[in-house]
Amino acid sequence: MSAPEALPLPAANPFAHVWETPFRLPPFAAIRPEHIGPAFEAALAKHREEIAAIVADPAEPDFANTIEALERAGRGLSRVGGVFYNLTGADTNEALQALERELSPVTSRHWSAIMMDDGLFARVDAVFAKRDALGLDAEQARLLERTHRGFVRSGARLAPEDKTRLAAIDERLAALATQFGQNVLKDESSYALIIEDEAGLAGLPDFLKAAMARAAADRGHPGKHAVTLSRSIIEPFLTFSTQAALREEAFSAWSRRGETGGDSDNRAIVAEMVRLRAEKAKLLGYATFAHFKLDDTMAKTPENVRGLLELVWAPAKARAGREAADLAALAQGEGESGPIRPSDWRHYAEKVRQQTYALDEAVLKPYFQLDRVRQAAFDVAGKLFGLSFAERPDLVGYHPDVTIYEVTETASGRHIGLFIGDYFARASKRSGAWMSAFRGQRRLGGEVRPIIVNVCNFAKPADGEPALLSIDDARTLFHEFGHALHGLLSDVTYGSLAGTSVARDFVELPSQLYEHWFLTDEVLGRYCLHAQTGEPIPGELIAKIRKAQTFNQGFATVEYTSSALVDLAFHSLEEAGEIDPLAFEAAELARIGMPAEITMRHRTPHFTHVFSGGYSAGYYSYLWSEVMDADAFDAFTEAGDVFSAELAGRLKRYIYSAGDTRDPAEAYALFRGRLPTPDALLEKRGLKG
Repeated sequence: MSAPEALPLPAANPFAHVWETPFRLPPFAAIRPEHIGPAFEAALAKHREEIAAIVADPAEPDFANTIEALERAGRGLSRVGGVFYNLTGADTNEALQALERELSPVTSRHWSAIMMDDGLFARVDAVFAKRDALGLDAEQARLLERTHRGFVRSGARLAPEDKTRLAAIDERLAALATQFGQNVLKDESSYALIIEDEAGLAGLPDFLKAAMARAAADRGHPGKHAVTLSRSIIEPFLTFSTQAALREEAFSAWSRRGETGGDSDNRAIVAEMVRLRAEKAKLLGYATFAHFKLDDTMAKTPENVRGLLELVWAPAKARAGREAADLAALAQGEGESGPIRPSDWRHYAEKVRQQTYALDEAVLKPYFQLDRVRQAAFDVAGKLFGLSFAERPDLVGYHPDVTIYEVTETASGRHIGLFIGDYFARASKRSGAWMSAFRGQRRLGGEVRPIIVNVCNFAKPADGEPALLSIDDARTLFHEFGHALHGLLSDVTYGSLAGTSVARDFVELPSQLYEHWFLTDEVLGRYCLHAQTGEPIPGELIAKIRKAQTFNQGFATVEYTSSALVDLAFHSLEEAGEIDPLAFEAAELARIGMPAEITMRHRTPHFTHVFSGGYSAGYYSYLWSEVMDADAFDAFTEAGDVFSAELAGRLKRYIYSAGDTRDPAEAYALFRGRLPTPDALLEKRGLKG
């Protein structure tokens, strides 16, 4: 990292300097909230100067003085943003949240001014017009095309009054998205169902009671137990609690995040965002916001997305109906006469699973220790891609729970990057799991290796006890680590094309594909050792896990696909008008015939993927990528070797290390030899035939 990152600030501000820490890791211990505002102000000013110099260059526009110059600009801003936005997601506080609200419209105005600058776009457009005569290599041509397209999609060709309106819309959307996410975090972090007696713990396994005791102590209730809205607590509580009234109370709080009234209610925010997105699409020449967003993806059109979603919806709904009947029969056998409620589903599904497959989550969980599952993820990357991971306790993270690893190429010892693991839930962290980067990879101006972070929300164990994961948790760890590898293995020249900077419906391929390795014999047999006895997971238990792979897939597919269809419906509106988000959600669910026993995986008022996380009109992406990941792993099984060196080499070259240097369909075909069909997806989910 070189001088462009340093900013003109007082010496006491860490962003004034080139960091001399190992690997130029952010000096987290020295960075305080009061440093962020001045650093952003200085970084934005420096970026404006860099852009002005490009526009004022008297030389004829060419690839180097315009497109590469844009790539070099803004490095100080990237460094400040890399720290700030990661902290606001993983370890926020009131000061950082106030800054986030203050800065979101400021940064939106900044980028609108750049992307709508007439002089700057004239230079980019001039280079693009003569692209075939420039002798560009494939990556340069891709960068030029993506840069030009980015300007056009940001309004560079609009009339002045339309530019002004679009900039105002984008500024307001940025502020609303920030507030939406903060509201959800407030509802999640402020809720705890405190259980004070043994009766309230009926049916709960020891691992869950320990996690709930830790959560209660963290919230000032030592000696008691707390149900929080972290998935690592709420989902097992709904699964194991025999207290139907408590299940309903906890589920209601979980389901109604963002719609509880007061200053954290997101319904008005959703309505305004849907209206503004529809208006933005019209300004840019698209029928709807879905048409605008999808035009720059693999799917291309809302019709293609709806086609895939409806392909799985009908068989998923039919399967969910059969599953509901099985649950109701079991409940009636226990004396319950009413219908299965959404708060009941997980509880009775676990009982059916135990009866049908003799699989008990409480028996399974001790075999999935966090440390060993993480090591399995590392070692799979070693076998596939030749990587080694070494813990670096000398490197200081942004929170005591954080662990930092140096990643190297095993054969040569070459430094690949840093990987940061942040796995435990806490009140300062938003819900969910994600991968992000403190610094991306690039070669322009000298080799820069990435600093990648995985953030999860697993239940933190009692001191001295191992952290235990569910099968879903373990898959989540592998999923996010697949994203991490996409960032770590990046090997491109231009940072704008690096790592996960790919189409939204392609970015989930490396992560979802990586999940498949967790359930291979090689991983389960070697890494899944019982936390108390040290014994490996028995072969017959592995066989039961495999046999139960498609269990409850009607439920899982319905709760996901309904969320994706509601997202698509909101953003397919040509005129949103004065929309009531909950009424619209209910109408769409009625239209598709949503089973009464199941709710959306993410109801609209807390649907952070769509209203604060970049997946607007894009939640379908997980299913689109699943078509590819199911087909891609079939290549390894067809080869008879899940660690085939030849296939792993192609996977690394065309998918994990290539970033956005080629069209994603072309990249997939280069790996697989053809494009995928949905057959493997339907079979994987048990929906075929």
